[in-house]
Order: sequence, then structure tokens, then C-alpha cells
Amino acid sequence: MDTSTTLPTMEYRRLGKSGVQVSALSLGSWLTFGSQIGDDVAEELMRTSYEAGINFFDNAEAYAHGRSETVMGNLLAKFNWDRTTYLVSSKVYWGGDKPNQLGLSRKHVIEACHAALKRLQVEYLDFYFCHRPDKHTPIEETVWAMNTLVQQGKVLYWGMSEWSAQQITEAYSIARQYNLIPPTMEQPQYHLFHRERVEQEYKRLYSTIGLGTTIWSPLASGVLTGKYSSGAQADTRLARKGLEWLKNNLLTEENIKKTELLKPLADELGATLPQLAIAWCLKNPDVSTVILGASKVAQLKENIASLNILPKLTSEVIQRIEDIVQNKPAEPEY
Repeated sequence: MDTSTTLPTMEYRRLGKSGVQVSALSLGSWLTFGSQIGDDVAEELMRTSYEAGINFFDNAEAYAHGRSETVMGNLLAKFNWDRTTYLVSSKVYWGGDKPNQLGLSRKHVIEACHAALKRLQVEYLDFYFCHRPDKHTPIEETVWAMNTLVQQGKVLYWGMSEWSAQQITEAYSIARQYNLIPPTMEQPQYHLFHRERVEQEYKRLYSTIGLGTTIWSPLASGVLTGKYSSGAQADTRLARKGLEWLKNNLLTEENIKKTELLKPLADELGATLPQLAIAWCLKNPDVSTVILGASKVAQLKENIASLNILPKLTSEVIQRIEDIVQNKPAEPEY
């Protein structure tokens, strides 16, 4: 069997200690919906995902300045899927350039939720993330705002994206202090070249508060596809204006060299480089779901087929990967 193209049976995982189950692979719309791809392609991607068993579709108010959610909302209305069979998210922080359109104030958290519900054409958000920490708003104010939305039935689970372990712990403690609904999940960057936060910093939170993770960028914004081995590409994700912060961190000679060294191992496993990278993320038991980004259906199918590679990642194979990347974080000290 050609494991590089055969679509597998989807695996489902609990989101941390919560009861909700998310597909091990999910579909994100950052940089694609409402921007890079046409609505017809977005429709194909969502339908293909759903038919493959993907039940979580990730979005944010900041993606394409809201257009991403509008496109997704129009498609959800068109598909008319049973609402109990899929999960949809939004994130709040970057809503606009006016004073109260930015950050995590009670006003913006509540208003951004209402706007997202309207764009996505749903009655509630399954997941609502604080897209970044807000140094200008007390965490207590944000926790109370999220609790209000949960109590109103507009949000089912709330969490953070790219918060420190200390900030997550503070939010959780505030929720417990006032008998509010605590955060359930975090959406961090995680891939073979960015491991410290997920594997070390958050390690204690998985057991103490039951933190779930919906990780983004499993392919290191394309570096782990091998596309940069022949030099920088002009039409790629890292070439886009505004993503210099990612490019400077990821597009290094060292990372490109390590990717080239991973290629023979991927070939040996009957996998593509992207499939090996995604399967490696899935191998981490603290990863609830891996968010895939795709601009083509063939690309999406290839990435979904990474589940076929998961059983091949034996301890020996994992060690061979570690020998190549040489960046395993030290065990956390408590």
C-alpha cells in the first residue's frame, strides 16, 4: 500500500482533560481563506477535510481582516452540516486599528465574539482563543469576559495562543479563585525546529490543569517540506510581507541542512518530508490536534495521509530524527 497517498481513518483525541474530542488533524485558514486562495478552493479544502474525518476548523478575527471567517461562514451555511459534527474557532486580539478594537479588554472580547459569530454564521463558537497575551489588560478582566461568554452559551471552550506557562497558570488560578470556567487549551507553534515551549515550558500544565494543545505550523512555515533546499522561493509563505518574524527564525542554513538530512529517512519510511514532520508532531501525546494549512487539495490529502506514517515512528526512528535535529529540550526542572 502506498502510504503517501492513501487517506487513513481519522484519529480523535480529547482536548486536554475536557470531554470534547478533536480530530488529530484539523484545518486552519490563516493566510489562505479570503486571501491566498479563491472561495472555490476553500470549499474544496473544507469538503475534503470533513469527508476525511476532520472535525475542527480553525479561524481568527485577524485572518484576512475578518474575510477568512466570512468565507468559512458562507461555506458552513452552504454545506449545512450537522452542527454536532464539527468544531469551529475564532481568536480575539487584532480586530482593527481603533483603540477598543485591539487587545483583550472585556469590551473587545465580547464584541469580537459577536462579530465572529455573525461572520461564521453559527450560534456559538466551540473554541475561542486569546490570540496573544495583552499586557495592558489585567488577566482577571479577560477571564471574567470569557466566563460571561461561556455562561451565555456563545463559547463552549476558551483558551490562549502563545501565552507563557506563567500567564496560563495565572488565568487558571483566577478562574478557580472566583469559581469561573477555566481555560481548556493553548494554541502554540510547534514543529521539529520549535520545541521548547510545548515540550518543556508547558510540561507541568498537561498534568496539573489538563491543558490541551491545538498546535500550528507543523511544517515550520514550509521549511520542513524541503522547498527551500534549492534556495529561497519568491511565492512562498515566508516571502509574504509581515512574516519577517517567522522567516528570520526559521529560514536558516542550519534548518535547511537538517531538512535535507531528514529526506532519506522519510523516503525509507515511504513518506514525504511533510508527512514525516506532521507525524512527528502527532507522536507527542500532549498534542491534541495538529492544524494543517493548505492551498491545494492534493497538498491537503498528502498531509492527511501523514496518519499512515504514525505507526512507523518507532523509538528507533524517533532517535534517528533526534540525532539529525539535535535540539531536544532538557527535561523541565520543578
